[in-house]
Formats: sequence, structure tokens, C-alpha cells
Amino acid sequence: MESTLYLTGQFLLAMPGIGDPRFERAVIAMCAHDEEGALGIGIGETIDGLTLHDLLKQFDIEPGEAPDTPVHFGGPVEPRRGFVIHSTDWGGQDTIDVSGRWALSGTIDVLKAIAEGNGPSHWLVALGYAGWAEGQLDTEMTRHGWFSTAGDTELLYDVDADDRWVHGFASAGIDPRLLANRTGTA
Repeated sequence: MESTLYLTGQFLLAMPGIGDPRFERAVIAMCAHDEEGALGIGIGETIDGLTLHDLLKQFDIEPGEAPDTPVHFGGPVEPRRGFVIHSTDWGGQDTIDVSGRWALSGTIDVLKAIAEGNGPSHWLVALGYAGWAEGQLDTEMTRHGWFSTAGDTELLYDVDADDRWVHGFASAGIDPRLLANRTGTA
């Protein structure tokens, strides 16, 4: 029987030459991965010209105490659907704990709590997600394309989105400038 990898609570970093321009230099925070498929939120790229305050205004929520942070490109699937990755010190009606490392919420209550100043202590907002069908990510992990690294929350909250890809590899002791964009055969 084929073994299954469960990468929940880890990061996937796109290898150079992954072959899909949507994922070049991608950093994906893996939030769900089981026999039925996988779901992750992209945290390595922000959406130009869209901030949290813009998003809050679309929902008629006064920004209140919330800083006007960039909104991340969470992935190519359902790019109009919003998610908040956040610290585990807050929970709402649909909050999912991700291996005790962070939490994921996808309803408006987390945005209201952030605006009111009583939400999670750390958070980032994204639109869209990266999704894989049953067994798809397991198969992709056996080929050149993705590198899995520990789900260190520093990468989520303390590193700028533009620096997360390099920092993710560096935290695993890898200089991404030395990576080849193709695998060889022996």
C-alpha cells in the first residue's frame, strides 16, 4: 500500500522550474491534507492595490483598530473567497486548528474581530487557496516541484511576503540560488 504524506501545519515551497507559472516562488501554508485531498493558503505574494481596509469596506466593516495590511494571493482556486490564517489565541464559528501551529478561519466574524481589536494577536488575510484532489499532492511530492519545510510561525507573521520563499529555504539550511530548475537522471 502506498504511504500518504500529511503536510498539515507545514509550508510547501515551490522549487525553481516547477512548471506552473502560478506557483513560481510560491510559499503555501498547508492547512488540510488527508485521504480526500489537500488545501493550502499562499503566503508568498500579495495582491497589488488591495489592502485589508479595502476588503473591510466591501463588507461595510469599519476598519477601527486594524492596520491596513496587504491582502495575500492565497491561490488560484476561488480567488474571491477569503481566508485568515491566525494565531490560536482566537477562535470563531468555523475556525480550524492547524496542528496547533496556527488556525484558519473563513467567515466574516474574524474580520469583524480584527477590526474591533479583539481578534487574534497575529493574522494575515488571503483571497483564494491552493487545492489538490485525492492523492494529487502525494504524487506531486514524489517529483521535482515542491519542498516541504517546518511550519515555523515566524515565517507567517515576522517575514515580509516577498522574503518568505528565500527565508523558508534558508530556515532548512538551503541557499535557493544553488537549486537547479530540473532534476537529473542517473
